[in-house]
Amino acid sequence: MQVQILPFGVLKDWLGSAAYPVELREGATVADLLQRLAADRPLHPASLRGIAVSVNAEYAPSAHVLREGDEVGLLPPVSGGAANASDEAEGANPVVTALTREPIDAEKLVTAVKRGEDGAVVVFDGIVRNNSRGRQTLHLDYEAYEQMAVKQMDTLAHDAIARFGVRHVTVVHRLGKLEVGETSVLIVVASAHRAQAFDACRWLIDTLKKTVPIWKRETFVDGVVWADGEPFPEGLAASDKEATHGA
Repeated sequence: MQVQILPFGVLKDWLGSAAYPVELREGATVADLLQRLAADRPLHPASLRGIAVSVNAEYAPSAHVLREGDEVGLLPPVSGGAANASDEAEGANPVVTALTREPIDAEKLVTAVKRGEDGAVVVFDGIVRNNSRGRQTLHLDYEAYEQMAVKQMDTLAHDAIARFGVRHVTVVHRLGKLEVGETSVLIVVASAHRAQAFDACRWLIDTLKKTVPIWKRETFVDGVVWADGEPFPEGLAASDKEATHGA
């Protein structure tokens, strides 16, 4: 059978930027696929350790059985066109999530979510700083597995409402080239009480940085690198054993 491999982030430097087919035996699992890829490129310094795998835009465990035509995303730890987020936030929607290549208007989005029943609106505004690890930053480039990222962001927003009891969550992430000082990600949480709003906002950004497939490429005055991502939560990442052994 044949599956389509879709590399992201730093793995594109190893496997190429375009999707490509891989032939596998019937009944092959995600673990078998990782073993095959590692065997095909044993001398390359890049590694499959710590990555997560998606099948048809859903996270998949190593034991997942692949089928003909599956789209398999290879997702290194994530860095931490959708609908117009500003327009959606002006309605009564409890959740607004979006990916955008346009500048994020933080003030407009924050204003749009406020309601009379809210006692607090907590905002996380992530911006591009002018340095990283002692190196001067020129600009950043963000890319995403867009179909999967939108689904993950929407799930996180609804989970936050259920977990913390807040009224509204907005999550907007920028893609493409960002200059120093621009907003890369905006999270807005509205709630009757400040404690729940603070807790939900912190949980959202911390979880987003570990689970939503968005990657950051940093351009410095002296070179370009993919940013090291945060480790995937337990149960999402392929272990060392899964990445190098299989049936």
